[in-house]
Amino acid sequence: MTNVAPRVRPQNPNFSSGPCSKRPGWSLDALKDAALGRSHRSPLGRAKLKEAIDLTREVLEVPASHRIAIVPGSDTGAVEMAMWSLLGARGVEVLAWESFGAIWVTDAVAQLRLPNVKATVAEFGKLPDLSAVDFDNDVVFTWNGTTAGVCVPNADWIPADRAGLTICDATSAAFAMELDYAKLDVVTFSWQKIMGGEAAHGVLILGPRAVERLESYVPAWPLPKLFRMTHDGKLDEGLFQGDVINTPSMLCVEDYLDALKWGRSVGGLKGLVGRANRNAAVIHDYVARTPWLQNLAEDPATRANTGVCLRIVDPAVLALPAAEQRAFANQLVGLIEAQRVGYDFGAYRDAPPGLRIWCGATVEASDLAALTEWLDWAYAELRPGLAKAA
Repeated sequence: MTNVAPRVRPQNPNFSSGPCSKRPGWSLDALKDAALGRSHRSPLGRAKLKEAIDLTREVLEVPASHRIAIVPGSDTGAVEMAMWSLLGARGVEVLAWESFGAIWVTDAVAQLRLPNVKATVAEFGKLPDLSAVDFDNDVVFTWNGTTAGVCVPNADWIPADRAGLTICDATSAAFAMELDYAKLDVVTFSWQKIMGGEAAHGVLILGPRAVERLESYVPAWPLPKLFRMTHDGKLDEGLFQGDVINTPSMLCVEDYLDALKWGRSVGGLKGLVGRANRNAAVIHDYVARTPWLQNLAEDPATRANTGVCLRIVDPAVLALPAAEQRAFANQLVGLIEAQRVGYDFGAYRDAPPGLRIWCGATVEASDLAALTEWLDWAYAELRPGLAKAA
C-alpha cells in the first residue's frame, strides 16, 4: 500500500533547540525601532539595555534581591563568567547528565584545576543521586539538560541553609520552567533559547550570596576583562543597570525586547510555562502511542517541556551498529527536512541517536501535532529498507 504524505503541514517548520523558533507572528518589522548606528552607551542605547533587564525581571519574576546583567558569550559566557569569578573559595561539586554539564566538569577539573572538586556524572536519560550532593561545597549544575531532555523536577533537593553557592545553568529552563530563586545563587541563560532571540548574548542573574562572595573573595587566577564583575573590591553595579562589559548588538537587544513583550502579552511566566507544557504534551502523548519511539528521559518527572529528546527503539534499528543507528535517525530527519515541514530536530551530536524536538513557548502545538504525522510518514518510508538490509 502506498504511504501517502500527510495533507497538513506545520505553518512554522522550525523545531531547532537553539537558536529557537521566533515567536508566533514575528517579522522583521519587529526590529524597526532598533538603535542601529547608535552607541550602546548613548541615552537611547542605555535605556534599551535597562529595559531588557527590567522586562527580564518582570517576565521571569526574578526577586528584587537578585541582580541581572547582560553579558557576552551567550549562556556559555555567563556560566564561565560565574565559575571563573566565584569558584575556589571552597570545595566544588559539578553535576552533569548531558553534554553541556560535561563542559562545566571540564572547566572545573581541567581548566580551572580546582584542588577540591568532585564530578558527579550520570548517563544520558538519568539524573544523578541529588540526595548525595554536599552543599558545604559550591554546586554547579544544569536545571535542564539541553541535549538529554532531562531536568530537575524542582529545587527541593537544595537546602535553604547551604554553606556553598549554587550555580545553575538554566538556558533551556528559563521562560519554560519555574525556578526557585531562593535556592539559586547564580542563574544563567541565553535569550536565543526559549525566547527565540538572536544569539551571542548571555544573561547572568546573581543572588545576594553570590554578590557577597564576589566582594569577599579574589580568585588565585587572572580574570579576563570579560569576566570582571567588581571594581576596587565592590560589585560593579553599572553592569546590572545595562552598562555592559563589551559592545552588544542593539539589533539583538531589540529582538529580545520584542520577545519579552510578547511573553508578557501571553501571560508572563505562567503563560509561557503553560504553552511549553501543552506543546511537550503533544510529543509525549505521541510517543506513548508510537511503538518505535521512546523518551530518552527515563523518569517522567524529569522530562523536559522544551527540548524533548527521543530514542528510536525499533528492534531492527537497535540491532544496527551505533553509527548506522545515527545514520538512520539522520535520514529520517533529512527526509522530513526535504519536504520543508520540519527543520533541525535531530539529536545533539554527543547524545544517543534519535530526535530532539523543541517544544518551547514560541512553538505552536498545532505545528507539533502536524510534525508527528510527518514522522509517521517518514518512518513508514524508511522502515522497509531496514527489513531488506536484515
